[in-house]
Amino acid sequence: MKRAIIGAAVVAGVACLTATPAQAAPQIDPVKALKAESVAGRAVNVQSTAKVTYTPSLVVTTGLEGTIGFDRRGAAASDVAQTLQYSKDLLRSVKKSKPQEVEALGQGPIRMISSRDASYVSGPIVDPALPQGTSWVRYSPAGLPPSNLVLNVLEPATLKTLVSHRTSWRDGVLKGSIKASKLAAASPSYASRFGTRSRSGRDGKITYTLWFGGGGLVERVSAKAVLPYGKSSMTVESSTRFSDWGREVTVLLPLRGDVLDRGQLGDKVPAEVPGIWN
Repeated sequence: MKRAIIGAAVVAGVACLTATPAQAAPQIDPVKALKAESVAGRAVNVQSTAKVTYTPSLVVTTGLEGTIGFDRRGAAASDVAQTLQYSKDLLRSVKKSKPQEVEALGQGPIRMISSRDASYVSGPIVDPALPQGTSWVRYSPAGLPPSNLVLNVLEPATLKTLVSHRTSWRDGVLKGSIKASKLAAASPSYASRFGTRSRSGRDGKITYTLWFGGGGLVERVSAKAVLPYGKSSMTVESSTRFSDWGREVTVLLPLRGDVLDRGQLGDKVPAEVPGIWN
């Protein structure tokens, strides 16, 4: 009888042990993990692509690759290269208004070094206008390009909002959706790019997936935004990968003697930072 009781207790204990792993483990707070990286001298590598579809025949694709550096306030500077490619129909349209810019973009990537206040541009798109001894054109005011064209998860408020609007989160993968107006209220970079609301009064929708590493830092972002565009809508898709979080590097701005302000060059260079990332 005593053996039977002991045996029953052992079986019950095994049942408890096997049931425990099925319980969901607590998630690491991604916002705290991001803020912990906000240290001067730390950086992260970023590789991002984006596709903007206005109509089936009017499409622009772009890529961004480089390094984003931090300070105690968050993302502080970046050194990136961007590429840009138009569909045939969109290329014809853009060529009419910006022929020199389109030709230069086809010759190679645009390099940008940016701070919170200004962007410095070099490459084929500005080289012909620069006198010997200078390599960069300074655009100000201008800010940092976002790490993702739709969702800038390097903004703590944006990341917090995305986490709160999740529809699922398991095995380090978070999925969610959010209205464009709510994202605009939380994300300065989104609001500055797409506005806080459409003129038509219609709202857009963003669906997204975030992949987190073991330390709670974002390793990958995939987003799709369907936004009002005239009487119809446009689609913006963007995917970003982050690597080497915490690498020790400081993004240095170009030397003053290597730079000319955009205003000094008049219409010899684009009026605004070229491309669609700034």
